[in-house]
Amino acid sequence: TVILVAIAIVIAIAVAFWATGLVGIFTRFEKLEILSAYQDPNNPNNIVVRVRNTGSSPTAIAEVIINGVSVGQPANPQQCTLDVGETLQVTITTDGLQGGVTYEVMLKSTGGKQYPTAVLANTGNNPGTPAITGIQCQPVGGD
Repeated sequence: TVILVAIAIVIAIAVAFWATGLVGIFTRFEKLEILSAYQDPNNPNNIVVRVRNTGSSPTAIAEVIINGVSVGQPANPQQCTLDVGETLQVTITTDGLQGGVTYEVMLKSTGGKQYPTAVLANTGNNPGTPAITGIQCQPVGGD
């Protein structure tokens, strides 16, 4: 009887570990948190967005949308990958912004989710939706 009870307990523990592993696999999700978004004071043609992956699976920035218009994809998609807990700075280089205008910037992930934010341009004189000349990503350390 003692041997049968011990075997049953060992099997129950093994099944519990197996089930916990399955739950972890099937409940992974992506979630990006936008920490800040602003017009770069050193280069007024740039929009800078800092984003952190607070989900439980890695993801990447696949596309940038400004004012509802898709404006492009990152020049190097590998650089725009965010591991869990990682912070990334996305720099969107434009042909110019118009001062006093708020731009809706949306980052679209490889998982298809969209993460919107707003950026108020303080300087510039280019009316309309800006043309994008580049999208660069770089990891941010120390956060």
